[in-house]
Amino acid sequence: MSDAILTLNAGSSSIKFALFARGTEIPRQPELVGQIDGIGAAGQAAHLKVKDAAGQALDDSDLQLDVPGLTPHQAALRLLVDWLHGHEAGWRIAGVGHRVVHGAQKFSQPVVLDAAMVDALRGFIPLAPLHQPHNLAGIDALGAALPGVPQVACFDTAFHRSQPELAQLFALPRAITAEGVRRYGFHGLSYEYIAEALPGLVGNERARGRVIVAHLGNGASMCAMKDLKSQASTMGFTAVDGLMMGTRTGNLDPGVLLYLMDYRGMGSQELTQLLYKESGLLGVSGISQDMRILLESPAPEAREAVDLFCYRIQREIGSLTAALGGVDALVFTGGIGERGAAVREKVCAGLDWLEVRLDGAANASHASQISSAGSRIAVCVIPTNEEWIIARHTARLVD
Repeated sequence: MSDAILTLNAGSSSIKFALFARGTEIPRQPELVGQIDGIGAAGQAAHLKVKDAAGQALDDSDLQLDVPGLTPHQAALRLLVDWLHGHEAGWRIAGVGHRVVHGAQKFSQPVVLDAAMVDALRGFIPLAPLHQPHNLAGIDALGAALPGVPQVACFDTAFHRSQPELAQLFALPRAITAEGVRRYGFHGLSYEYIAEALPGLVGNERARGRVIVAHLGNGASMCAMKDLKSQASTMGFTAVDGLMMGTRTGNLDPGVLLYLMDYRGMGSQELTQLLYKESGLLGVSGISQDMRILLESPAPEAREAVDLFCYRIQREIGSLTAALGGVDALVFTGGIGERGAAVREKVCAGLDWLEVRLDGAANASHASQISSAGSRIAVCVIPTNEEWIIARHTARLVD
């Protein structure tokens, strides 16, 4: 029986998992990868998909999550554990690595979890109320299902703790800052992977220079890196800040919220729904949060949503370039960043001032380097691999 590392990413509406063989080095390709989608969706069954390393389907079925006494997330986690027990022949799970959205200022590195650590993570729920509880539910479920197996928390905020203090501050009274109200940044596991992969693509010197990474998906953010460390990011206190996203507003004048409270009578729950679930590409287009659908739509509202999405990226590239004092490389990652050639083209078309030049054929084929020979900065496409980062940290800590 061979040892394996299980990774878990328990989100608000989905649970992603992967199983990696544990050897001297963790392979970048997992032995199996799966996802449960549609958790908590009204009128829609949750769905489980699992594939092996060759891409063969191991499961593709609807799930019944109406279990008395359990929330849909708890039921999904229980079914996942049961599925793993039924398909673990030949593997012994030696450690479980969890993606945890928030580590606040306390955690700047992955940690092996114990009861005190888990209690500390519960204390960060006010900093990430829409994400942290689901992460903790995954930790609780796997702890109960696999007693004695070490569990490791890998934090989305940790990569950004290298930022200068000024980059982490809001212009708020010091007493409020002392309560933990500051810029944290997210998608750190993705940026950590890019920092690992980039030297092999553009060379160590350029990779350690001034780099801007655009993680573009349903959630989207950007990170300015120097010497492969975070210097600034577009997301701040929460994952709703910065870029326009699938259903999230991104950067918004706080006065808009005061207006909606005072003149529309909206409370915190309604504002949360608006900011996180009803805005972004979906809100502007009135059609969909899916970039693929909007790019194919002839509707002017769809075009405007795409244009605004790209404009906001261009604006933030300007801001992050200023934070770095210039830029040597631009990297696209995440679902849209990796597969959205039209979005990359539109973004780069507005970067003439940086002397960015795309190779059209390379961009269309999603090549790893899409800048032309005449481009002053390297423009790259790197598929992210957060699961591998989690698995590698977990294997190291449970040795």
